[in-house]
Amino acid sequence: NSVWVSTDHDEIEKVAKQFGAQVHRRSPEVSQDSSTSLEAIREFLNHHHEVDIVGNIQATSPCLHPSDLIKVADLIQKEGFDSVFSVVRRHQFRWSEVKKGENKMTEPQNLNPAKRYRRQDWPGELYENGSFYFAKRHLIEKGYLQGGKMAYYEMRAEHSVDIDIDIDWPIAEQRVLSFGYFGKEPLKEVKLLVCSIDGCLTNGRIYVTEDQKEMVSYDYRDLVGINLLKKRGIQVRLISERDCSKTLSAMQLGCVAKLSATNKLQVLEDWQKDIGLSWKEVAYLGNEESDVECLKKAGMSGVPADACAVAQKAAGYICKSNGGCGAIREFAEHIFLLLEKVNSARKQ
Repeated sequence: NSVWVSTDHDEIEKVAKQFGAQVHRRSPEVSQDSSTSLEAIREFLNHHHEVDIVGNIQATSPCLHPSDLIKVADLIQKEGFDSVFSVVRRHQFRWSEVKKGENKMTEPQNLNPAKRYRRQDWPGELYENGSFYFAKRHLIEKGYLQGGKMAYYEMRAEHSVDIDIDIDWPIAEQRVLSFGYFGKEPLKEVKLLVCSIDGCLTNGRIYVTEDQKEMVSYDYRDLVGINLLKKRGIQVRLISERDCSKTLSAMQLGCVAKLSATNKLQVLEDWQKDIGLSWKEVAYLGNEESDVECLKKAGMSGVPADACAVAQKAAGYICKSNGGCGAIREFAEHIFLLLEKVNSARKQ
């Protein structure tokens, strides 16, 4: 029913309001380094008697997706649970700790070494990941975030990142870049994909024969990806800084292409205006510094795994595949995931 940010910081309050949240100014008593989330929540409830259920979202878990929160809210509001918390499945074998100076051996905790199985064949165990805790008011007033009729909600591993120490920051950033984050702007259906030829459609290598003929390689999976996009009504256009007309002709892709493009952003803007699309409806796949401005402008942007560092930083999605090795096919799947989100939002 409402989204609140509890803080004692002016800048955090400003940003929270920019994104449409309401702000509860936290008192100094619950703003100490030793203060707990539960203390802050109980203070909030003392000022908001209209609130019956609290969903406490941890700021240290940036990969949490709204769809998870909607499902959890339903568990409490429609299925009668008093509290729901997030977990993630892990496949780790545990052993008892042997402290220095103790004269004993370690013991297996969740496996039988005599019948050791492959971890991928093992269902694993559920661990709290700290992403969120939902609970009814009466539990929180008693000092609990978990209790009563309890349920856990299992999150996908790629969405489960908890920032505790400095090394967790780059991991969280890469997860967001790899699996995408959709902010406050409404989702729109992608209608045009523009793809850089060299380094995306191909692996960027040029083979020269003894008679000075150039050859490049491409992955058949990428051609399948292009055809799937077309079948879904998405235009696919290609762009290159060099003249590779013979290569394109040999591939027989049937895509509009702009070659010898000295200003890729200008080409992208011209196409966007000619077709009559908003930037949210344009996707771009690039890999070089010359693609950076296009990656920033497009509503959906991606790069192959071996793209240069500045391109990776500007992109919203980093493929697991390298350029010329299935990156277009992979990015197409990412676009299809967005379309599912759009269709789901329309139904709701």
